[in-house]
Amino acid sequence: MLRALDIRDMLIIDRLELRFRPGLNVLTGETGAGKSILLDCLGFVLGWRGRAELVRAGADEGEVVAEFALDSGHPAHAVLEEAGLAAEDGALLIRRVNRTGGAKTAWVNDRRVSGEVLRRLSDTLVELHGQQDDRGLLDPRVHRSMLDAFGGLGDQVAGVRAAWAARRATAKRLAEAEAALDEVRAEEEFLRHAARELDALAPEPGEEADLDARRRMMQGAERVREDVARARAALGTDGAERMMGDALRWLEGAADATEGRLEEPLAALSRAMVELGEALAGVEDTLEALSFDPLELERTEERLFAIRGLARKHQVMPDDLPELAESLRARLEALDAGADRLAGLEADAQEAGRAYDRAAEALSAARAEAAERLDAAVTAELAPLRMERAVFTTRMERADPGPEGRDIVQFTVATNPGAPAGPLNRIASGGELSRFLLALKVCLAAPDRGVTMIFDEIDRGVGGATADAVGRRLKALARGGQVLVVTHSPQVAALGAHHWRVAKRVEGETTLTAVTPLDAGGRVEELARMLAGDRVTAEARAAAESLLAG
Repeated sequence: MLRALDIRDMLIIDRLELRFRPGLNVLTGETGAGKSILLDCLGFVLGWRGRAELVRAGADEGEVVAEFALDSGHPAHAVLEEAGLAAEDGALLIRRVNRTGGAKTAWVNDRRVSGEVLRRLSDTLVELHGQQDDRGLLDPRVHRSMLDAFGGLGDQVAGVRAAWAARRATAKRLAEAEAALDEVRAEEEFLRHAARELDALAPEPGEEADLDARRRMMQGAERVREDVARARAALGTDGAERMMGDALRWLEGAADATEGRLEEPLAALSRAMVELGEALAGVEDTLEALSFDPLELERTEERLFAIRGLARKHQVMPDDLPELAESLRARLEALDAGADRLAGLEADAQEAGRAYDRAAEALSAARAEAAERLDAAVTAELAPLRMERAVFTTRMERADPGPEGRDIVQFTVATNPGAPAGPLNRIASGGELSRFLLALKVCLAAPDRGVTMIFDEIDRGVGGATADAVGRRLKALARGGQVLVVTHSPQVAALGAHHWRVAKRVEGETTLTAVTPLDAGGRVEELARMLAGDRVTAEARAAAESLLAG
């Protein structure tokens, strides 16, 4: 519910504070008094598109503050939560400033917000209906959702959305699998040849480095082996080993005659003989290792070059060849199993499509039944509005499948018997359109939504009993909620629970708008003015009192 609207320096308003209440709130005044300016200011604070420049002449900036009361289940809470905001104690304060030059800034509960958040929030707070209404009932794009709301089809629509999502998901998986299989099939011959080549070679991680080391060793082995063989000869029985053995025997023979002087040299020589034996063994092992078959070098080089060649061919490091082979085998296995997997995915996609078709058909049938009920309900509302000969029809047409089914829904009307039906805003005249919108709104209204409904001169072009019928329907819409009506009809104004008069005043060379809440006496005078014009008579006052009493 809209609690208050405070306006400062906007258009021809310098300062204005309005406090609204539940029920039917009416605003009246002479043409040009500024009633539409109030709606411009409300639309501005809610982020609706409107005039580009609203700042009052001579002011640097204009400001509008709107205060709303929200109950715990109000849909605005979801928007606030998503934006990281919160309603404090069920109160929502929206403030928007328009600076000279067109710059606009908005705050919600003292937190700055974007225009997108403001517009999403406003959609949950206020509905504006009038003869130029392009945000609500006249917009064919929302007729389907309105019919769904009227028919209570929310759960079925949600089911269709879920079926549509499942259908798209399975179709996507199938398309991806088909693309992957086509890609593998296109290179199947290459994959099989490469896999056979790798399997035949069977390279192992680290093998290339080992082969390279062995190859380099064998290539230099001949020169190295000659030097090692000379060292062996110098150390062996024809060299140092023989000479040291002779020296050891000679010293042992002389030891007894030297009174212990040769003990240390003998011990040292014995140790040297042991070290010499170890060195000789190592040299002999090395000499044996350096002995190789020339064919082994050839075989080593062939394998090393084969591994390096495959690595270059596949543009990988030699150590990555085993992993590549595993990857190729996996792709070939996927190719072999692809047909079976594809068949399973096709079955899933077909079942998801059938499930969507069933849900969409059931929703279409439910919509058709709801459309018949809506047509009957609107027809019943049109008779008291003196449009008993008009025919309202909810037209349903087949559309391409989508997340909300296969139906295009449009509200159409034929104002005279035998005349072709057409869209509301093309067929109905101004006064007829107003009454159609009101009849539709009465049938489609959801009182528990907590939305403030605003009707801008929706009673234009009607009078007498028809205006009274319009007023009574507006009053019924306001029961348990809040409706604001800008009206020129005394019959409508008389049915309001709260009444404000909008008037212009001139201060010097400045024209300003004033809005005055009316008490019982003020309402009589205002209704009398609406009935009689500038010259209010006793008869007009009596008629006004009669309207208020009725």
